[in-house]
Amino acid sequence: MTVSDRWLLPDGVEDILPPLAGQIESLRREVMDTCQRWGYQLVIPPLIEYLESLFTGTGHDLELQTFKLTDQLTGRMMGVRADMTPQAARIDAHTLGQDGITRLCYAGHVLHTRPRHMLTGRTPIQAGCELFGSASESADLEVISLMLEALRVAGLPRVHLDLAHVSIYESLISAAGFDKDTEASVFDAMARKSVPELDELLGDCAEGSAGARLRKLARVNGGVEALDEARSILGGASDALDAALDQLSRVADMLQRDYPEVSLGFDFCELRGYNYHTGLVFAAYVPGHGDSVAKGGRYDAIGSDFGRARPATGFSLDIRALVALGQRSVQRPGSVWAPADTDPALEQAVAALRATDTVIRALPEDAHTDPASKGCDRQLVKRDGQWILEALG
Repeated sequence: MTVSDRWLLPDGVEDILPPLAGQIESLRREVMDTCQRWGYQLVIPPLIEYLESLFTGTGHDLELQTFKLTDQLTGRMMGVRADMTPQAARIDAHTLGQDGITRLCYAGHVLHTRPRHMLTGRTPIQAGCELFGSASESADLEVISLMLEALRVAGLPRVHLDLAHVSIYESLISAAGFDKDTEASVFDAMARKSVPELDELLGDCAEGSAGARLRKLARVNGGVEALDEARSILGGASDALDAALDQLSRVADMLQRDYPEVSLGFDFCELRGYNYHTGLVFAAYVPGHGDSVAKGGRYDAIGSDFGRARPATGFSLDIRALVALGQRSVQRPGSVWAPADTDPALEQAVAALRATDTVIRALPEDAHTDPASKGCDRQLVKRDGQWILEALG
């Protein structure tokens, strides 16, 4: 390694510099403040945990995204968190152990072994909320509404929300009775929305069978008309499928009533990233950005692996991505420049101003520094023995 190579960062890892760092921190604070105003309590999970805890009930995808290391104290394998949702589930089920409804929110860096797609890095700043203890549609609606509010805070100009229901796929794949290899191939093709592959895998399924319904459903996505088409394909297949479609319809109606500015859609192939979800799932998109900016859904199964089964729903988003995509302006007042002077009265003036303002204290090396270049629009000057504020310029 050469001297110049020592300063290189790994691919997908970056320093966040001013003023972007300030914008990210401002949005993180506002999103967390919004969540707490809705009754969600802040938790700060650890950066590393034992693998058994991080992977409990989460599926294979999260394991592939997790960096692994050996604990030098115990010899056990640990992982750097790639998703904070399982940590929140552990905190609810094992650490807090509260009865009734528990609402938790969090924000912090996660680390991925590879970027989710070309436009993201490997160190997203994840924020999210999790609601434990309610299996009701009201809980699902609350979480979706809070996610939309967080996106509004981020200044996203237009939002499209896709709704889906994991039990639709699960009911059909279970009824189809495929072997494990075929089932895995179908899941992979559905997740990648590869209709030709699904035609090859399911083309021989008899009309009206679960496999044939899956093949037809893969072509269905869009607005309210997509839900009607799904009903036509799945009608009469099972009570569970009818119930899932009814729930999607009710939730969509309430969201259209409360958020008329948000366009709604249905994508029955949407399986990416939902390995541990069990019911209603959702993802938010903005025009011109192919990947979701926020997503979530119901995951009633994880808590049982921590010794306490709890219904749960939640969402997560990437603060870094929202800052890049949003049109949120952060108005920061200019700072105050204080000269390099040892006058005790100046010390008192600086201390008083710092209760409400940013004050930059000049050092001896700043003799030729232009205060405006440091973001200052005012300065402290001494007039008739008193330190007073004056505008620069």
